Order: sequence, then structure tokens, then C-alpha cells
Amino acid sequence: MARASDQSKTTEHKVAEYTTLSPLLQAMCKEFQELSRKKPDGQVGPTKVKMVNRLLKAIHQILEGEPSRSYLDDLNEDDLPQNSDVVLILSQTEAAMDAFRTRYYRLNGARYDWTI
Repeated sequence: MARASDQSKTTEHKVAEYTTLSPLLQAMCKEFQELSRKKPDGQVGPTKVKMVNRLLKAIHQILEGEPSRSYLDDLNEDDLPQNSDVVLILSQTEAAMDAFRTRYYRLNGARYDWTI
């Protein structure tokens, strides 16, 4: 078992960004899941695509250098996606954010804390 000093660490900036963006990602994912249930092949408008991509780009910066980063994509703004496509991309991103938390948020003595 690796000692605490041997474990991976992240930065305070990434933790602050994670703390800000994670709830936004969860809310956006929930909204698109609802839309997808009603109209899975409904096309997403350009304004929503830009909003999703703005969030994804910020999250991709947090995940830069993480193993899952190379599997995450933005939405194509020229070829508007369907609701189900957005749900897939947001779900993958949410899983990558969960992996980030699992990797860097650990039991430190008697309490959990970020490894910075």
C-alpha cells in the first residue's frame, strides 16, 4: 500500500474549480436526462450547445493530465446534437469528475480531505 506521501496530489485551484463546477454539471446532466426522456432524438439548440460546451471546457481544464481526459469530448456546434447525445457526453464527464474526486479526496487521519 502506498504511503500518503507517495499518493497522487492535485492543486488547490483544481479543487476550487471542482467544487464550483461539479454541482453545475450534475444539474445540467439531470436537466438533459429529463429532456432526453421526453424527446431522446430532439435536437439541441445552438444556445444550449454553447452553454454545455462552456461548462465542458472548464471541466476539461480540471481533468487535464487525468487518465479519463482523452475520452471526453465537446459538443459539435456546427452539427447540432440530439438530447441523447448530450446525455452521453455529460454522463461520461460526470464519471470522470467522480474519478477525480475518488483519486484525490481521501481519508486523512480521522477525516476526509483533498490531497494537495
